[in-house]
Amino acid sequence: MLPEIVTVADKIQENVNKPSFFKSMSPGVNWKSQSMRMIPEEFVRSTSGTFEHRVVCSVRWGNSWQLWLQRDENGLFMIEEDWNGFVDHNLISPNNSLLFTHEETMFLEVRIFKSNGDEIMTSPLEVEPETEPVHPTPQSSHQETNFASASASAKGGTNGKNRDGASAAVKNPERYLLNPENPFFVKKVTKRNDVLYVSKVAIHKYGLKFGPASSTIYYLLHGEKKEEAKLKFYRDSPCFRGWDKLCRRHNVKIGDKMVCELELSGGLVSAVRVHFVK
Repeated sequence: MLPEIVTVADKIQENVNKPSFFKSMSPGVNWKSQSMRMIPEEFVRSTSGTFEHRVVCSVRWGNSWQLWLQRDENGLFMIEEDWNGFVDHNLISPNNSLLFTHEETMFLEVRIFKSNGDEIMTSPLEVEPETEPVHPTPQSSHQETNFASASASAKGGTNGKNRDGASAAVKNPERYLLNPENPFFVKKVTKRNDVLYVSKVAIHKYGLKFGPASSTIYYLLHGEKKEEAKLKFYRDSPCFRGWDKLCRRHNVKIGDKMVCELELSGGLVSAVRVHFVK
């Protein structure tokens, strides 16, 4: 009897207990081939039709991408422009493999692996994480050190006053705070802005704690306007839903920056006060 051949894909998927699918390069195709954009029908059936018009793909370092879907006689596909953008932003190479796991309605976690099965844990050099670590050290593409740990060790701004380790891109962000003692971080709006991830630097810096998933939090805006949202966790990263709607309502553009001042209640993060940087 021939010995059973265990592939890298088998090892990667063996401990996954949620609906998932795996993609890797095969002869004659590249990451931008049509077959790479297809979502397997078996996966679609296993998720009870939760994917109709779009998916939101999140990666280990906190960024997320919205990809619109289109169905034809051959199956369900991610729109070419959106998929190609995801591939380019994350520098997906022929040696990489991707594991897509269903987290909840419309949300997929995408884990990126090297050819030897090692998972890539931090963003490529060219990709700017959503929470803007200050003074990043030079890295090779897809460095494997843990981003949260690396970011937590980052220092404040050059003037020594930037407390959250993520504020160097905004001059004197403390001037925007309603309460100078509140924790804060700076957010730069990217093309994919479906949720607001809380800066990992700020989490470690202030020892932030959060309520249970799906608990209510609030966006607080100028003039004491309040918008309700829900707290979610993706791979243990806390984030707030409703960010995309807030950005649309307030005509926020790609590249705009905000100072996000966190309000606490009972020791837990209960609201984020959004200060638009002028």
